[in-house]
Amino acid sequence: QVELVESGGGSVQAGGSLRLSCVATISDNKNRNLAQGWFRQAPGKEREGVATIDRGGQTNYADSVKGRFTISRDNAKNITYLQMNSLKPEDTGMYYCAADRYYSGFALRAAAYAYWGQGTQVTVSS
Repeated sequence: QVELVESGGGSVQAGGSLRLSCVATISDNKNRNLAQGWFRQAPGKEREGVATIDRGGQTNYADSVKGRFTISRDNAKNITYLQMNSLKPEDTGMYYCAADRYYSGFALRAAAYAYWGQGTQVTVSS
């Protein structure tokens, strides 16, 4: 089993920055090499992929966040980060960390990931 816990959300003004963290805890000896991603959902909207990182460290970003967000991973500590700079009001939403222990790609699609955190709220005001 894989447990994911997000943190780092908050309220900021447009142009500000936040860094989200996702701590992964693996409770068995199965495949521990995780594909991971960050997704977000705003009220009334579908959950959308924000950024992903595959088993080899390759990353993928939604067009709306390219150049502003960076996903990274500390493999030794099992922590995945999402550095968010130049935040915009449209970035507001609940941000979820996702992981899968068998997926080989980095697609921005929620169905690829089996494990999910509880979410952390990000609010960006004008």
